[in-house]
Amino acid sequence: MLADGTRLSLSAGEHNILQVAIIHDFGPRFAPGARVLYVGDTADKHAFLDTAAFARLGVVLTDHDTLPDVVFYDVTRRWLFLIEAVTSHGPVSPKRHRELDAAFGHCGISCVYVTAFPDAATFRRYAADIAWETEVWLADNPDHMIHFNGEKFLGPYTR
Repeated sequence: MLADGTRLSLSAGEHNILQVAIIHDFGPRFAPGARVLYVGDTADKHAFLDTAAFARLGVVLTDHDTLPDVVFYDVTRRWLFLIEAVTSHGPVSPKRHRELDAAFGHCGISCVYVTAFPDAATFRRYAADIAWETEVWLADNPDHMIHFNGEKFLGPYTR
């Protein structure tokens, strides 16, 4: 269930368990008060999609856009959290960072790129593929983040 009371029904599986942890554990800790704008699903690509909110932010979504697994919008800081949930493939790699920047970078809202893993063992398998100037969160240690370089911790980078 989302903070606004919206009920989501996700298919079974490790990936969607991680997405639930992102919504219930990551969000309140690192994006308190942020609204969920998108949640993907392994069976139903768009389990939740707030197209009206994306339109208000100037984000034009097409059928060809590849959204991250979860998107939060923090209205106070004007930050979009673009979060990839990784259980079997796909951290925010340099290539994925460029793709997300192309899809969201023009909207005038600052983007925070996060890769979420269920645990440290999964993180270690993908650590070499993670882009600089992004964040990593481990669901089994939810109070901490790993910051990949740069001059800031948990914040957008200006172009």
